[in-house]
Amino acid sequence: MALNLTQKLIRFRLVEGEPVPDAEIALKVDQVLLQDVLGVLAMLEFEAMGLERVRVGLAAQYVDHNLVQTDHMNADEHLFLRSACRRFGVWYSRPGNGISHPVHFARFGRPGDVLVGSDSHTPAAGAMGMLAFGAGGADVALAMAGEPLRLRMPRVRGVRLVGALPDWVSAKDVILAMLRRHGTEGGTGWIFEYHGPGLTSLSAMDRHVIANMGAEMGCTTTVFPADEAVRDFLRAEGREGDFTPLSADPGAAYDAEEVLDLSALEPLIALPSSPGNVVPVRDVAGREIYQAYIGSSANPGYRDFAVVAQIMRGRVAHDRVSLDINPSSRQVLENLAAEGHVADLVAAGGRLHQAGCNGCIGMGQAPATGRISLRTVPRNFPGRSGTREDSVYLCSPETAAASALTGVITDPRTLGMPYPRVAAPAQPKVNITMLVPPLPPEESNVVPLEKTENIASIPDLGAVPDTLVVPVALKVGDDISTDDIVPAGNRVMPYWSNIPRLGGFVYEGVDATYPARARASLAAGGHAIVAGNNYGQGSSRENAALAPRHLGLHVVLARSFARIHWQNLVNFGVVPLTFADAADYDRLGPGEALRFAGLHAALRAGPEVTATTAEGRPVRLRHALSPRQVDMLLAGGVINWLRDRLAA
Repeated sequence: MALNLTQKLIRFRLVEGEPVPDAEIALKVDQVLLQDVLGVLAMLEFEAMGLERVRVGLAAQYVDHNLVQTDHMNADEHLFLRSACRRFGVWYSRPGNGISHPVHFARFGRPGDVLVGSDSHTPAAGAMGMLAFGAGGADVALAMAGEPLRLRMPRVRGVRLVGALPDWVSAKDVILAMLRRHGTEGGTGWIFEYHGPGLTSLSAMDRHVIANMGAEMGCTTTVFPADEAVRDFLRAEGREGDFTPLSADPGAAYDAEEVLDLSALEPLIALPSSPGNVVPVRDVAGREIYQAYIGSSANPGYRDFAVVAQIMRGRVAHDRVSLDINPSSRQVLENLAAEGHVADLVAAGGRLHQAGCNGCIGMGQAPATGRISLRTVPRNFPGRSGTREDSVYLCSPETAAASALTGVITDPRTLGMPYPRVAAPAQPKVNITMLVPPLPPEESNVVPLEKTENIASIPDLGAVPDTLVVPVALKVGDDISTDDIVPAGNRVMPYWSNIPRLGGFVYEGVDATYPARARASLAAGGHAIVAGNNYGQGSSRENAALAPRHLGLHVVLARSFARIHWQNLVNFGVVPLTFADAADYDRLGPGEALRFAGLHAALRAGPEVTATTAEGRPVRLRHALSPRQVDMLLAGGVINWLRDRLAA
């Protein structure tokens, strides 16, 4: 039988289950990626599991988010992570080395491997024929412990690419076109597999852009073949020996199929405040801008900066516009400098920042209130930039550069200049000096963990009670993101691993009274949250589940959940339920009490659970938990569950 590439990759690493849609499967994990703000929690969880050394082929920790050092806390975190890497046998990417995804792609990406990362944009590695999944830190800690990755088998959507990109249209416009077509929920429960003759015009890093932002469609992951473009990339990185050709069989079928004609695309832009709010640039041309921001994991390649440098060469950004240059890695920065592009960017008024996530996650470069910021980042959720009343538009480097020159949103096709075609350096510089390899076991066992008061141990979470009586402490609408639940930015992120302290920030932008009311519910047995569709979209930050759980959250009732956040709720003993009758969302209001009796048996018996209101009205609910997940949930989460297994 002809197999598509996703089916092949899953069969390579399948250890449990049958790969049929919606069945639970388990995959052997080859590699683990951690970024710093969730890596601290993952390391603390790994420690709480009682293990001394990672049991996965390769684990790498990147310091790329918490780079702004206005006090001691981020620096303390870096020292803790370095000590944890030395203790547990993990690669350590030093502060300033770059964003986890492009650095990992360049140094450790290997076709056919399964990668699990504590960041929702980990699927970027699918650009070279990997199966790469974003997850919460607890799932990453499990993988570090040698456990397989368990998930519901997604369906596979084949996207046949035809044609070639016109001038002034690039990979960012491809993924924006897909978001325009599918929205932010259209990929839920699907793996998107790109194939077809149009691939020949897309480099490995172009594909990285598309795979990275597949997360914004809710995709489980994105897969590209490992072809000559991938071989060329690995050869340039001095790693051609890691190349293995991988592609779908001729005539392979998909659960759904579609065609995207690259030659029909035009410059696109996502309006505030959703990556799915996509229109042609020409529709909004002329709007005054304040900032043009180049960089992030969504446009991390050498080309993405070099094309901006060539557009800006001999010109200067408009005097109202802050042209922010955010290198994705030290290696990319070195190559840009060697080819003269940094000089062009600086001469054009560019503000050069250190290699890291920075403004994408609200760590610096926050825009002015209510002024338009054009960014090549993956997300534009409200407040993610560090400015609550922001106005962030997502676009390609070409559109951002053209607009920086004119001071207004500009279709780059109207610049009246030839389209710059960027060639990769003939002999690219490869930088491995900022990657510190793991210590051998005999040396790592004696390394102490360097903890401070702000690096608090994971709070103990009790088992889920069999009878729950919980008031609805908060009711929210559709598309609540993990940025809404736990804010980003340099005011809050230093506390992301200090769960007791973080609790005071939970939902502050939605309802600032929630933390106090949630804490008050603890003595009475906790509380519930009612939500609309796509609850928990966006970042994989598990503290968006753990911090509310610490405040007494026991149940979330939603019309639908984003995949990673749903799993994170289970991992920390919060029961995620959906409405059997969507109208019950409208009937339930804040303060209404819900009673769950015989909850354990109900969860084990099947997918339906019934709660009753104080007036005795039944509320029919559903869950999508496997028997294993029910056991994990009732134990109070994954840490308790695995610790009990290891003890047994």
